[in-house]
Amino acid sequence: MTDVSSTAARIPVVVLGCGRIGTLVAWLLADSGAYDVTAVDHDPETARRAATGPDGEALEGLTPATADFSNAEELKAVMEGRRYVVSCAPYWCNVTIASTARVLGVHYLDLTEDVTTTKAIMALAEDAEVAFMPQSGLAPGFIQIVAAHLARRFEKLDEVKMRVGALPLYPHNRLKYNLTWSTDGLINEYGNPCESIIDGEKTWVQPLREHETFSIDGVDYEAFNTSGGLGTLAETLAGKVRTLNYKTIRYPGHRDAMALLMFDFKLNDDRDTLKRILERAIPHTHQDVVLVFVTVTGWRNGIYAQEAFADKNYHRELGGRHWGAIQVTTASGVCAMLDLHAAGKLPEHGFIRQEQVDYEDLIANRFGRNLKPILK
Repeated sequence: MTDVSSTAARIPVVVLGCGRIGTLVAWLLADSGAYDVTAVDHDPETARRAATGPDGEALEGLTPATADFSNAEELKAVMEGRRYVVSCAPYWCNVTIASTARVLGVHYLDLTEDVTTTKAIMALAEDAEVAFMPQSGLAPGFIQIVAAHLARRFEKLDEVKMRVGALPLYPHNRLKYNLTWSTDGLINEYGNPCESIIDGEKTWVQPLREHETFSIDGVDYEAFNTSGGLGTLAETLAGKVRTLNYKTIRYPGHRDAMALLMFDFKLNDDRDTLKRILERAIPHTHQDVVLVFVTVTGWRNGIYAQEAFADKNYHRELGGRHWGAIQVTTASGVCAMLDLHAAGKLPEHGFIRQEQVDYEDLIANRFGRNLKPILK
């Protein structure tokens, strides 16, 4: 297997979307010295900023470019000749991007939580000569790798419960929330049906339902159904587990306020208005914490047992810049997936599920080590 770090020539990668996550993805890959990265955005100034260091100087191995992500010809112009494309673009652009990647023979990764988009990409991956690795961020992404890692320790499974939250450290509003990532993605996961396994049967449940409360380190949290966090794990574990579900973690009271907006005020049917309200009223923050909490129960050596994974990942400094925890965890997840594939540790082509990734390989990776647990 090839060690990417020992490869003399940089591997060409294009990163589409230079927002909060895409900028860090581009920077991490270029800073490793193993990748030659083109950072692409529809806005030239946004792309330029993504390719600029904290001192205002251009970063080595990182070049800005512009393209309309819904225009296949413009996508071909920036993707041709690259080995990988990482889509950090809005989820509705990803089918066009993935289709272009297949035509050009470019390996594809994205961060989407959108179930419909992922199923379309799965279809594109059939008989493909390149790899398709959607949902390679935090949730979906890292959370499935952790859950599958714990599940393999059991002879027979009973329950797999996955909980993730990106939370402000200092909430100061009625929603007890600050924006830490894509508002479109947030609304999408709060408003769409959620996959689940109940009594051994794969089914759909409603978002913002099945409310629960718990505490970690003396801090109270709530969790509730949201869409997309299971990734492909419901298909992988179908017929093998009695209960499988994913819920988003928030501070208590957040769910009720969002349910009022989305369902009582019917803004789930007018998402453009809801987005304007949220972005006007809720400040963004990089002072955040990401919680990952997974419990798996089942039988091992004839004994009914449970194993758990709990972690808090905080905002931090990397390369002279301050990055939010959701940026670090999401960007590190997709960079590690790309790096593991380039090193020959993942299948060369076709659709690659997150749960196919070995957890130990992931956290030993130069990018994946950012995901190593602080709290066990």
